[in-house]
Amino acid sequence: MSDFSTWHGAGRYATILDGLDVVMRLGIHPEEVARPQRVRLTVTLYVDYRDAPPGDDIAAAVDYDFVRTGIRALAERHFHLQEALCEAVAALCFADRRVRGVRVRSVKPDIYPDASIGCEIVRANPD
Repeated sequence: MSDFSTWHGAGRYATILDGLDVVMRLGIHPEEVARPQRVRLTVTLYVDYRDAPPGDDIAAAVDYDFVRTGIRALAERHFHLQEALCEAVAALCFADRRVRGVRVRSVKPDIYPDASIGCEIVRANPD
């Protein structure tokens, strides 16, 4: 499965981190290299708990705080391309083996006065 459009069934969940704004250096143009800009990320984790869904037990669920914290750490780096940033976020998400797939969207909302520019990837866990 590569698009996760049919991700459903007992033990399967889509956990969403929506609209996380970070300030980072992202881009190839001199002004993007020289100073940080706002980047908005949305990450959907396709989680498979198999036969043991978390119920109401936080200890049994995927901790999405690690994704948020990891993205903030990645924002300390300079990325030339949004594609590379999205790939790094996807790799971060696969640290939890229950994450079977991920959709990562990055958007630079302040580049143009009349539009945002972004990138989105969908990846399956290589394990």
